[in-house]
Amino acid sequence: MTLCFGLAAVSDLNRPAPTQSRFSFLTLLALTAISLSGVQRVDAQAKPAPDELVLSDGDTLHGKLVSSADGKIIFHTDSLGDVTLAWDKVKELHTNGKFAVLDKNGNVLTKKEAAQIPLGTVEMSNQSITVHPANAPAIAPMPVGNAQYIVDEAALNQQLHHRPGFFAGWNGAATAGGSLVAATQNQYTFSGGLGIVRIVPTVTWLRPKNRTSAAFTGSFGKITEPAYTIPATPVSPEIFVPEVVTKSALFHAEVERDEYLTPRFYGLVQIAYDHNYAQNLDLQQIYGGGFGWTFLKTPKQEADVKGTIQYERRSFISGGSTEDNLIGSTFALDYVLHEKFMTFTQGIAFIPAYNDPSKYSANEINTFAFPVYKNFSFSVGTLDSYLNNPPDSLPPTQRNSFQFTMGLTYAFKSKY
Repeated sequence: MTLCFGLAAVSDLNRPAPTQSRFSFLTLLALTAISLSGVQRVDAQAKPAPDELVLSDGDTLHGKLVSSADGKIIFHTDSLGDVTLAWDKVKELHTNGKFAVLDKNGNVLTKKEAAQIPLGTVEMSNQSITVHPANAPAIAPMPVGNAQYIVDEAALNQQLHHRPGFFAGWNGAATAGGSLVAATQNQYTFSGGLGIVRIVPTVTWLRPKNRTSAAFTGSFGKITEPAYTIPATPVSPEIFVPEVVTKSALFHAEVERDEYLTPRFYGLVQIAYDHNYAQNLDLQQIYGGGFGWTFLKTPKQEADVKGTIQYERRSFISGGSTEDNLIGSTFALDYVLHEKFMTFTQGIAFIPAYNDPSKYSANEINTFAFPVYKNFSFSVGTLDSYLNNPPDSLPPTQRNSFQFTMGLTYAFKSKY
C-alpha cells in the first residue's frame, strides 16, 4: 500500500495543476482576442466607409471619389473602375474621405493659398456642393459650375509638401515608324521621336514653378543599287558599274528649362542640336536663354511664344573647313490642340544671325495623332527646314528640306 501511494504521489507531482492549466488557456485566449480586435481596428481605419454617388436616373454607386476638374467627376468602383461623369448626370454625392474644393479661379493658387483651403467631407445635392470641415462650421454651398477642382487630402498634401524626384512627374509620347523595300533597289527608312515634359507642381490648380522639356525627332534611310556588269559587245568591252548608295539622315534634339515668374510668363535656357545630311549640315549647336509667354491656355489649347539670345555654331559635311560661329536668336511659336479624335502639335522657329544676316535658318514641325487603342495612336507628321546660304558643295546643296513621316505613337502620363 505504501508503495502504491508513493507512486501515485509522484504521478500527481508531475501532472500540471488543473487550475494552472485553465489559467494558461484562458490567458492565451484573451491575448488572441485582443490581438484580433487590434487587427480589426487597424483594418477599419485602413478601409473607411465608401463614398456614395447617386446618379440622375436613381442608380447608386459605392466606391471612392477620385477627383473633379473642368465640370467632370471621376468616381472609382471595384466593379467598374474609374467612371467619368458630367455633373449634370449626378443627383447626389456623399463622401467619407476629406476633400478640398477649389473655385473657378483656383488654377493660379500659390502653395500658401492652397494650404488655407477648407478640407472636409463633401456633399452634393441640388447641383450645389457643401464642404464639412472636421472642426469648423460647414462652408456655404457652392454651385457645381463654380467648383473648378475637387482634390482629395492625400493629393493636396503631396502637392503642398513634396515635389517629384527627377524620374517622376514626366508626361509625353514616343513614336516609331519604318519601311523596307527589297527589289532591284534595296531601300529602308526608320523614323522616330520622343517628347517629354514635366511641370512642377504637377497639377494645374497650383501656380507653376518650373517646366523641363526634352524632344528628339530623327530619321535614317538608305537606298542601295547593287553593282552590276554590262556585258561586252563586239564594239565595246565589258563595263563594271559599282554599287551606288544614297542615304538620308537628319535629327533634331533640344532641351529646355523654364522658370515661371508669373503663371504665364517665364525665363528659359535652351540647348538644341540639328543634323541634316540632305542639307550638308553636319551639326548645328545652339546655346541660348530668353523669355517665353503662354498667351493662350484652355483645357483644349495651349500656345507659347518665345525669344532668346544665343550662340550658334554650325559645321558642314563638305565644303572645306567651313564653320560658322554666329550670335543670333530663336523666335518660336509652340501650339497644342487636344480634340477627342485628334491631337495636333506645331512648332515654328525662325533663327536669325546678327553677325552675318545672310546665314539665317527656319524650321517647322507638325504632328497629327489619331487615337487607336488606349494609349496608342496613329501619327503623321512633317518636318520642314530651311538653311540659307550653305557653303558650296558638289552636288549643290538644296536650301530647303522636307520630310513626311508616319508611325505608331504611345502616350504616357505620370501618376505622381
